[in-house]
Amino acid sequence: MTKFLLAVHVIAAIVAIGPVTVAASMFPPAARRALAAPGDAGALSTARLLHRVCRVYAVVGVVVPVFGFATASNMGVLGDTWLIVSIVLTALAAGVLALLVLPRQEALVDGLVDGLAGTRDGAGALDRAATVQLAMFTGIFNLLWATVTVLMIIRPGSTTGA
Repeated sequence: MTKFLLAVHVIAAIVAIGPVTVAASMFPPAARRALAAPGDAGALSTARLLHRVCRVYAVVGVVVPVFGFATASNMGVLGDTWLIVSIVLTALAAGVLALLVLPRQEALVDGLVDGLAGTRDGAGALDRAATVQLAMFTGIFNLLWATVTVLMIIRPGSTTGA
């Protein structure tokens, strides 16, 4: 049963978290392109699609820690330090995504849709600053997930010999 839970956990992480990290990283430059060309429907569509991918796969990503807890419970490692650190980092990553990345993406998409972005004096500078800040938060999210991944692969006490 442990092998099954671990397989589902790893597959869910790849299928759910992978697209969020990629789409979230692609969103700031796509938003900058859309902001630079307010009438470009293709640029707007790209930004909207990337935001939708982030939003949908963030919800799907909830299964990753669910199967992670089930796996850890079967393995008897719920109290191990590496796992507790991974849980904390996962919670931080989820918080960064839910509280800092997705709302900023939503605001940028809404601004693009409303046609307000880049149409007033100085708005372009504010929008660029918003995309730079979003890119920073996205980088933090990605770094947290990369750290969790490393902890999952090279965990203290592992029997894999790594």
